[in-house]
Amino acid sequence: SSGFGQSNTLAVSASGETSGTNIANTENYNGTSWSNSGNVSSARRQAGAAGTQTAGLLYGGDTSTASTGYTNATEEYNGSSWTESGDLSTARNVLAGNGTQTAGLAFGGSTPPATNATEEYGGSSWTSGGNLGTARYSATGAGTQTAGLGFGGRPPSVAGLTNTEEYDGSSWTAGGALPVSKRDAEGAGTQTAGLCFGGSTNPNSNTNTSEEYDGSSWTSGGTMNSPIRSFAGDGSQTAALGFGGLGPGFTTQTELYDGSSWTVSANMATARYYLAGCGTRAAGLGFGGYAPGGISNVTEEFTDT
Repeated sequence: SSGFGQSNTLAVSASGETSGTNIANTENYNGTSWSNSGNVSSARRQAGAAGTQTAGLLYGGDTSTASTGYTNATEEYNGSSWTESGDLSTARNVLAGNGTQTAGLAFGGSTPPATNATEEYGGSSWTSGGNLGTARYSATGAGTQTAGLGFGGRPPSVAGLTNTEEYDGSSWTAGGALPVSKRDAEGAGTQTAGLCFGGSTNPNSNTNTSEEYDGSSWTSGGTMNSPIRSFAGDGSQTAALGFGGLGPGFTTQTELYDGSSWTVSANMATARYYLAGCGTRAAGLGFGGYAPGGISNVTEEFTDT
């Protein structure tokens, strides 16, 4: 498995998908392996996530294997268990997000079709924010609720996007374009020190490239060990984490980034893709997704010691 990032990032991975039935368990990582934690209440894939290992946030996604279970459900994690909270106004899957459990941001996704809607979470309920300039799904988010970053994704066609947009807490404006179109990638960092890694450059062409953002333009970063898409990740530009995904089959891989190079770390216990991530490299959380047994509510915690 491959790992991402270094030091003190908290990663949360939100639901992916499994085939067949719903499955449930939670796992934590102590520096050598992943171990179980509390199950997500509603198994789902292609959800959004924000927060930390002890204060996570999960929202939206799809509860079905046939893309018919679009949900607006929101759940909060306290380090051991999940509880339901206020619903998104718009049910959607393959959405992007960032922020914290008390100041989260959700944007884009498919309702269907692709949407430009943005919503802000205040700790118990969601309110409308400024619309994206470009409606998209399978995009990637980083930053905070008042200094957010959204990039890549896809329109209704299969092509990926290079578009980058910056959010100031009320409206989105255009930022520097990615050097290559990407969808189903992962992101980390802030609006002025962002990271894009992995993803797909064509419908079924996984990539292992990374790009770093300085607030106005993207430059090439370190190359991941394995091409991967539809995985989870978070952290910072110099300490990022990536795990799970489709590469091309279900994978348990984990990779860590130190600002220049990626190294392989301990495997997750449950192979899956379409999961989401938030937090830091040092304390990660992975949950939900699409696994070989069906749509998953499995939660796993990672600690980089």
